[in-house]
Amino acid sequence: MSARWHLSLIGMGIGSPAHLTRQGEQALRRLDLLLLPDKGEDKAELAAARLRLLQVVRPDFDTEAGGGLRVARYAVPPRDGADAADTPRYLDGVRRWHDALARAWAQALRDHLPQGGQAGVLIWGDPALFDSSMRIAQRLARELPLQWEVVPGISALQALAAAHAVPLNELASPVLITTGRRLRQGGCPPDVPALAVMLDGGTAFEALPDPHAWHIWWGAYLGLPQQTLDSGPLAQAGPRIARARAALRQAHGWILDIYLLKRCGVDDC
Repeated sequence: MSARWHLSLIGMGIGSPAHLTRQGEQALRRLDLLLLPDKGEDKAELAAARLRLLQVVRPDFDTEAGGGLRVARYAVPPRDGADAADTPRYLDGVRRWHDALARAWAQALRDHLPQGGQAGVLIWGDPALFDSSMRIAQRLARELPLQWEVVPGISALQALAAAHAVPLNELASPVLITTGRRLRQGGCPPDVPALAVMLDGGTAFEALPDPHAWHIWWGAYLGLPQQTLDSGPLAQAGPRIARARAALRQAHGWILDIYLLKRCGVDDC
């Protein structure tokens, strides 16, 4: 009989074991193999955070071979450096990157779980929100006899709102979830009262034409020991956040951050 695999995409929250749901714990306990992305020494802490979380739930894991859960590291392929302002080229580069990641997952399954079985990937935050693991799993299922499932996790948006004790939306008002690239290219629509910005490789909030019109809540490394928060009127907090962000990236070699912007009311800016 040919090998068959089951793949679980497990939302891990923002790196803290406290963010893992009961459903996520159950999924981890079923695994024979965890696929662990290797992004190089400068981002080794990302892998270490996954392993710390894993050890809480599955202290039997073995990074090489043997009993219990095994961990298979795979090299994350380089991503096309196409200009993000050129949307068609950017999206084409992302699709090719997903193809390469699907091949890396397939090779890891064949090498480390050749007879088939239960495999999983720990996904930062929630797999449904600005994450491509489902698209990669769809590609993988076209190549291998594979069933896959999604296990939701705490998103960075939830962790940010909780850390600052602030609701994402105002009463009876919407919130737009977007990326730093989109904010930098198109700004904020005039009818949007609140804006949650993810995947910002820099400080796209600096592109807003009137910083005095906004209040910002920012967080980096949410849920981890180095968690850093700041908030305030954008005109004052924005430069402070930009300096802190640069210093944190230099100190740790990587940064994961997110922020919420709301238009100022009469009394709050």
